[in-house]
Amino acid sequence: MKYIFFIICSVLSHTSLGQDYSEYQSLLSLCVNADGKVDYKKLIKEKARLNLVTQSLAEFDESKIAGRMEKLAFWINVYNAFTLKLIVDHYPVNSIQDIDKGKTWDVRRIKMGKSEYSLNQIENEIIRPSYNDVRVHFALNCAAASCPPLLNKAFTGNNLNGLLDQQTKAFVSNEFISYDGKKIRISKIFEWYKNDFGNIIEFLSKYTNTKLNQDTIIEYKDYDWKLNER
Repeated sequence: MKYIFFIICSVLSHTSLGQDYSEYQSLLSLCVNADGKVDYKKLIKEKARLNLVTQSLAEFDESKIAGRMEKLAFWINVYNAFTLKLIVDHYPVNSIQDIDKGKTWDVRRIKMGKSEYSLNQIENEIIRPSYNDVRVHFALNCAAASCPPLLNKAFTGNNLNGLLDQQTKAFVSNEFISYDGKKIRISKIFEWYKNDFGNIIEFLSKYTNTKLNQDTIIEYKDYDWKLNER
């Protein structure tokens, strides 16, 4: 009982939400491996803890977070934690697209204060326009095999910038497995959000030591929506 009381107090405290995320971090460490694959069966056993984490995120007043990086870390954690909850609540599924007839990102099921948000709203109406940091595309996870790997760490204001760079470099480096010197096959993320990335060649070149010419041919890979399960 003392342990349960400690968890509840820790998760619901504004301090842990605004700065620590210790309970969320504990779940990620337990259920997500270094490759970003999720042990959903194990996470289901921890569903009560996951529900406490998402509840505390939903009840926290984001306006009380002072720093810009702290706020962005908060919203990324909200997106990823509620995506995990979505899969756990519907498991077993082969793909997130099996939920809500493929329209699950548009369902307003995340109640925060007096508002209800969909995952798409959090990404496209809050995170992308408010923070204008293209690296978030490699931090947000949609529970699919082709998504940038889910980091097994919680984002905080202090670690966010370094982890965004880390995740972006890792994802971009992986794209060069399909580079033959003349043509590169890259994730459809770069096609879907091409306005965010601007000149794709220039963007990729920032995160790799491989030289790319402006006339490099770009092709986009098929997206694998299979669950990011281990």
